[in-house]
Amino acid sequence: MIFDLIQKRRSVFPSTYIAKPIAKADIEKILEAANWAPTHKKTEPWRFKVLQGESQVRLGNFLSNKYQEVDPNPKQIKIKKLLENPAKAGALIAICMQRDANERVPEWEEIAATAMAVQNMWLCCTEMGIGSYWSSPGLIKYMDEFFDLKEGERCLGFFYMGYSETDSVTVTRLPIEEKVVWMD
Repeated sequence: MIFDLIQKRRSVFPSTYIAKPIAKADIEKILEAANWAPTHKKTEPWRFKVLQGESQVRLGNFLSNKYQEVDPNPKQIKIKKLLENPAKAGALIAICMQRDANERVPEWEEIAATAMAVQNMWLCCTEMGIGSYWSSPGLIKYMDEFFDLKEGERCLGFFYMGYSETDSVTVTRLPIEEKVVWMD
């Protein structure tokens, strides 16, 4: 049931991933789920760049080096995390948004549609037993130096995916009644 899947979805971090690759067919299924996200004016703004193998290592090197370049007081633990986390993933997907050239909808709607595509990927991963995590580091503003981004395209973050032997963490939410106003 979809409600159970929604409640089960969690952020599963790269530090918990085991060395098990994700099959290309599974990644394609996850991306296909993303492609069915709602989109206003049918702009379909989501764009994805799949990194596996050596490209993950290159991304880690880029992020680590860029962090040391732009931060006046880089922390060794963060340098190490930026360097190693991309390679720990079974696959990593750069989440990008392509702005509608005619700007038929506000940019926030394009970002929201891309986020819905990511939620579809996340739910698909949950169903497939693949841990996942959306990372939005401040360094994404430099991703045009790593990726060949098109005019109007920008990177919104990274979707890390990997198998994990860590059990799902139980999470609670405040009651919905505290977040809703019913109006007659």
